[in-house]
Amino acid sequence: MKEKVVSGYRWTVNLVMQYKALAVMTIYAIFYLIAFYYLEQRTGAVHEINFEIDAYIPFCEVFIVPYLLWFGYVALTVIWLCIKDKEESERLVAFLIAGMTIFIVISAVFPNGHRLRPTVFERENIFTELIRHLYQVDTPTNVLPSIHVYNSIAIMIAVVRSRCFVNHKIVKAGMLLLGGAIICSTVLIKQHSMLDVLLAFLLSAIMYSVCYKRAVAREKRMGFVLKVK
Repeated sequence: MKEKVVSGYRWTVNLVMQYKALAVMTIYAIFYLIAFYYLEQRTGAVHEINFEIDAYIPFCEVFIVPYLLWFGYVALTVIWLCIKDKEESERLVAFLIAGMTIFIVISAVFPNGHRLRPTVFERENIFTELIRHLYQVDTPTNVLPSIHVYNSIAIMIAVVRSRCFVNHKIVKAGMLLLGGAIICSTVLIKQHSMLDVLLAFLLSAIMYSVCYKRAVAREKRMGFVLKVK
């Protein structure tokens, strides 16, 4: 009996070590969801985040589809890369955790939100019904920067860099197009201000320089060596 317990423990440890990035991301996701739920339930003054350009961006309910696809887009890609590309998955997980943690800190110290959501829909269809449900479960607070945008950029970077997609150009193109559609959806269904999107891009640029610094430097050296040869 004792040997079985020891054997099971070793198997579990080996499994966790083999998929370390996935284990870390799973544990962090639980922490993130708890923190986000707490912030969503918090009451008090909220700094309104609007951009003048928001008034010129049309409402387009069909974009609820890519917006909702984001959940599978991020989760399934993280799982796939953690299994198939350990090196790239570790950078992706570091990128995601860094940005999401910064988002939680910003939301905690600088409560923010917007009033961009339409009060009445011009049309009634399956898409507006989905948006109505989304509005009910997700408040227009804690939006700066947009995690939908930030995480989509993270996935797009990983897809471009990972060896898993080198010979799958159609899949890669589809992943990038979906990522672009998700980013556009955040403002087209009035879930985010354009300011949220721009700050997500800025945060992504900063985190890329941090999380991918060594990899980029090594790739440049390799490129230089190949040119010399």
